[in-house]
Amino acid sequence: MQTIVTKEKNSLYQERVFSIAPMMDWTDRHCRFFHRQLTQRALLYTEMVVADAVIHGQRDRLLGFDAAEHPVALQLGGSDPHKLTEAARIGEGFGYDEINLNVGCPSDRVQSGTFGACLMKTPMLVADCVAAMKATVKIPVTVKCRIGVDDQDPEPALDILADGVFAAGADALWVHARKAWLQGLSPKENRDIPPLDYQRVYRLKARLPERFIGINGGIPSVADAVGHLDQVDGAMLGRAAYHTPGILAAVDAALSGRQPGPFDFAALIDTMAGYTARHIEQGGRLGHVTRHMVGLFHGLPGARRWRQILSTDATRPGVGPEVLHAAFAAIDFNAEVAA
Repeated sequence: MQTIVTKEKNSLYQERVFSIAPMMDWTDRHCRFFHRQLTQRALLYTEMVVADAVIHGQRDRLLGFDAAEHPVALQLGGSDPHKLTEAARIGEGFGYDEINLNVGCPSDRVQSGTFGACLMKTPMLVADCVAAMKATVKIPVTVKCRIGVDDQDPEPALDILADGVFAAGADALWVHARKAWLQGLSPKENRDIPPLDYQRVYRLKARLPERFIGINGGIPSVADAVGHLDQVDGAMLGRAAYHTPGILAAVDAALSGRQPGPFDFAALIDTMAGYTARHIEQGGRLGHVTRHMVGLFHGLPGARRWRQILSTDATRPGVGPEVLHAAFAAIDFNAEVAA
């Protein structure tokens, strides 16, 4: 394994970091653009993209993103250091701010390819992959893992992986604070059934105080994410950020220690309407974008009607961004304030 010595801490990891997790079928370019309108400070992640697809596939479709998304990280899947190095080089060329290696996904797809959470069993291979990418790209290289898989003891398993990737030059380690069970649980069950063990991640950070350790898994709110920052360097929201994206409007103030002020949702809708219009002009459909916005007004008066319009009208062929404005008109902010 090649050892890399990082001369200076990258600017992405010089302060507390809030991020939105990479989620398959969810965090595509439209989702990320939408989330960026709610928070300027969150670090965004792509869905996992397999290294072979980056090398041989339609790169513009797989890797293209809007400049507004920065800072945005490309998550790669794979276990071949040479292929990952080539994919990382391509990703850097596209302008991504970080390359992240997936060592946590438990799906059948990644198990058949011997990557994702399977790599928890081969920590030195993970370190080799990190070292190879670090030797090639100038942007940060990070890892997202579980605390262990199957019958592994999370105490030595996580320590061995962390020590290996940091010795190889990793800029950060994001830890989903659950085990992954590769046999017997579906990917969905792996997000809920294995118990959360935040204390295990805290112990890792206490042992490695000079390393960036971020935490992920079951965090329900921005306030809870910020609470984790008393123990670790970064907090990552997944499903809560996706299903109730309106909570992201509080991120920037929370990270600055301020009370959040009123958010201009009308301006957000105007921005998203313009974005969807451009997407439609390029051959896309309104529903490609609005499917990520369904939960925006969760808990507010009119949210049900908003969801109904985006789930029906926005999916019809030929419709345009006027549907967004019609749905937004259903939200009654005055009633919310009065209540």
